[in-house]
Amino acid sequence: MSGQAIVVGGGIGGLAAAVALRRIGWQATVLERAPELGEIGAGMSQAPNALRALDELGVGERARAAGVPTYSAGNLRLPDGRYLQRARPGDPTPLLAFHRADLHGVLREAVPAGWLSTGVKVTGVRRDGDEVTVTWSGGEARADLVIAADGIHSTLRRLLWLDAPPPRFLGRTAWLGVTPPGALRGSVTTKDPDELAGSVTMGPGAYFLIHPLSRDRVYWACVTTADRPDLRYETEKAEVARRLTGWHDPIPSLIAATPDDAVIHIDIHDLDPLPAYVHGRVALLGDAAHAMSPDRGQGAGQSIEDAVVLAAALAGESSIDAALRRYDAERRPRTQATARGARTDGRRTTSAAAHRALVTMIRLMPRALWLKGIAADGNPTWRWQPPHLTAPTAQC
Repeated sequence: MSGQAIVVGGGIGGLAAAVALRRIGWQATVLERAPELGEIGAGMSQAPNALRALDELGVGERARAAGVPTYSAGNLRLPDGRYLQRARPGDPTPLLAFHRADLHGVLREAVPAGWLSTGVKVTGVRRDGDEVTVTWSGGEARADLVIAADGIHSTLRRLLWLDAPPPRFLGRTAWLGVTPPGALRGSVTTKDPDELAGSVTMGPGAYFLIHPLSRDRVYWACVTTADRPDLRYETEKAEVARRLTGWHDPIPSLIAATPDDAVIHIDIHDLDPLPAYVHGRVALLGDAAHAMSPDRGQGAGQSIEDAVVLAAALAGESSIDAALRRYDAERRPRTQATARGARTDGRRTTSAAAHRALVTMIRLMPRALWLKGIAADGNPTWRWQPPHLTAPTAQC
């Protein structure tokens, strides 16, 4: 079975969907509302489950070349610098860290240029028999299938899932930054290479994440509690530095090395579970279906998984409707469980009371048990295996 799809959204999930469709012999049009196709944001990590999905998309090797191993799961610290757990040479590094733009670029290169349209703000969608029509100001297009990969504030989810509640604020906010290439070279904080190899520093009510990136850059994120969303500050960089006064090196150096206008402040939201990811011939994908807090590092990874599973269903089923039922049945339980787990992890890492219990647990945990938990085969979310995408030449 082959066909034509419209993908609404040109982020990582939307591009992954387009690459997956191309792998099974489908055609696609990607509609992005921004005037230029790109990926905003800073850094992230991808776990083995996402890397396997990228392999199935045919871009795994290029993605690994763009990523950097990070020891963030193995280096756990307190604000005064003491290590609760410390990675050693030879410890597993199942995570690869990326600048979002780098992974976005890998996927974009795998999508035919003629498939991409920017500056298109979708305003409507309707089913016309066996086709779906997507409309926007000044135009419309028809396809056999529409994939809504337009993010947590998805237009198509709002239009079709009328009973779905809006995104929910989780009572937390985050500052994100990336240091310029080489900005920390020669700094006193780099004398201990472990300090920039990836870590998580856990304080009461906040944590600070460090990932190394390609081109001698470092990604950092500070996540803390907030009474309400949309609280903003005259100088965001100064505010995050103030909140982390007294925290260990290299945290002050990383914040100081980041240009003021490069510090991003976001509020953390997720979605309540939807009863279905499919409405007629429209399928939700990625954050449009299951936006989650960043505490398990699975947001983009689950989007890439979605793309592979949807394409495999389209290649393996006798009809599009059957493929969409299979996609919904396979993806909804896994992604919603992952979102629940991320929400729980977020409460544990930013609640002062839960912080004390978590620190005690980590201190008492045998090192061998901790390593088992961060090994590629020790984390149940990471053990996921992608379905095989049949090459176009095998299509009937």
